[in-house]
Amino acid sequence: MRRTVRALVVTVVAVVGGVLALPGAASAEGPRREVRPSVGYDVSHPQCATDLPDGQAFGVVGVNGGLATRINPCLVEQLEWAADSTGVVRGQPALQLYVNTANPGQVRDQVDTWPRATDTPYGTCDGGNTMACSWVYGRIRAQVTVHAFFQPAARAAGVDDDPATHRWWLDVETMNTWQRGSSAALERNRAALEGTAAYLQDSGAEVGVYSTGQQWRRIVGPVERDSVLYDLDSWLAGALSRDGALQNCAEPPLTDGGRVVLAQYVEDDLDHDVSCVRDRQRR
Repeated sequence: MRRTVRALVVTVVAVVGGVLALPGAASAEGPRREVRPSVGYDVSHPQCATDLPDGQAFGVVGVNGGLATRINPCLVEQLEWAADSTGVVRGQPALQLYVNTANPGQVRDQVDTWPRATDTPYGTCDGGNTMACSWVYGRIRAQVTVHAFFQPAARAAGVDDDPATHRWWLDVETMNTWQRGSSAALERNRAALEGTAAYLQDSGAEVGVYSTGQQWRRIVGPVERDSVLYDLDSWLAGALSRDGALQNCAEPPLTDGGRVVLAQYVEDDLDHDVSCVRDRQRR
């Protein structure tokens, strides 16, 4: 999951098909990393050639390959790695998942995945750049991610393929394709995330949101109480040290109805994660 967003570098919204800026992967023949017993890690396609730590408390695996429409090419191996996590941190499942999210409605003529027609909580999608079609887009992306990407890989890895048995995080970053320029664009972005969250929740899964506060405000804006996003827990990015991540545990959640339960920091070109639930209880 290591990208420029992890270092609090906020860029303009990427155009469709834009690829996230990624650091060079470490050699698979490099030395094993020293692991703190209470620390977790998040990995995805940038770590396909990386020698991952042993003895991690938990692992969060990206199902997508940087874009919502792509699969992580080493998903099977990373699911196997995360399933071997110790699970010693209370409140943090040993294996967790995250999905890339987006809303290309403003450039829908450049993609072949924009929906054409169906009923939604926002009315009927007619193929236009509307909240209804944005909601459908998010829901379809979640459906494909679960059934075409995650479940076959989970079966190959010997991991439970029922989405309800896992915690899922919605990765919300400016480096993916989002609508912009107006409050209506934010509403459509929110609708796309609602569609994704609703599909996962309908599958019985626990869902949370991942971002920085600044990026969340630029992409989603305020979330009202009647939104399915309102009470989702937060995983906050942006810290460059463990102390910084622990400080982020005290930051406001991305949605007013949720809690900050996880915070990320970057060390040795690898994303580390600390449990805010555990550290709040310890304090």
